[in-house]
Amino acid sequence: MTGDPYTTAQAAGTAIRERLGEHRAVLVLGSGWAQVVDAMGDVRDGMPMHELPGFPAPVVQGHSGMAHSVDVAGVPLLVLAGRSHLYEEHPVDVVVHGVRAAVLSGCRAVMLTNAAGSLVAANRPGTPVLISDHLNLTGVNPMTGADPPPGFPARFCDLSDLYSPRLRAVAASASPGIAEGVYAGLLGGSYETPAEIRMLRGMGADLVGMSTVLEAIAARHLGAEVFGVSLVTNLAAGMSAEALDHQDVLATGRASVGRLGDLLRAVTAAL
Repeated sequence: MTGDPYTTAQAAGTAIRERLGEHRAVLVLGSGWAQVVDAMGDVRDGMPMHELPGFPAPVVQGHSGMAHSVDVAGVPLLVLAGRSHLYEEHPVDVVVHGVRAAVLSGCRAVMLTNAAGSLVAANRPGTPVLISDHLNLTGVNPMTGADPPPGFPARFCDLSDLYSPRLRAVAASASPGIAEGVYAGLLGGSYETPAEIRMLRGMGADLVGMSTVLEAIAARHLGAEVFGVSLVTNLAAGMSAEALDHQDVLATGRASVGRLGDLLRAVTAAL
């Protein structure tokens, strides 16, 4: 991405409105979540994300790279079936470009999903867990660099209630007994070691993954209401005798489409 990232995001937001229409919220799908699109509602339109300004083509398996316009019981929802990651050597502004573009297109809420490892033995693979807070351990932050241009909020955004208590309550009502947890976002590129998992547990983490935290910060900075949910696809390193494998992540996502769709439709209805 060249030039001011906010200007590029504004151009992408304009393109989203022109190509796909206006939307009340955006849903960003993590690895293995792509099939949730059809479970959400009536898919009205779609286009490759890389045709929008500033969007690279996703290359990670499990990300379709499509932007969809979906009618969810009368609520217009933008769905980004793919994201960029730091471990692909994208700069932080590219990683958060999708949510910035969506908010600047008119989305008032951002729903972030991911595949995650669980540090809590009771949260087995296939379990959705609401994100109540996060640890940004990626080593970067979307609020570094030059000050936001005039007309944008100041750099130092308040993250006290980053993950909307209101939307978490909606999700808990729709799925009684659903767990909540703290998500640790790491740079990634490899799964964690057992020693790193012990460290993260001591820091208060319940989930671990390679996305979400930077997007959540960027979305909140622009005033969006943020909701996050992880699908547990494996127990974290050292907690299971089975080796960690990305194909298992994708398979768990496919097997959980129905439950995930029900949860996300309930949250979307409250937007």
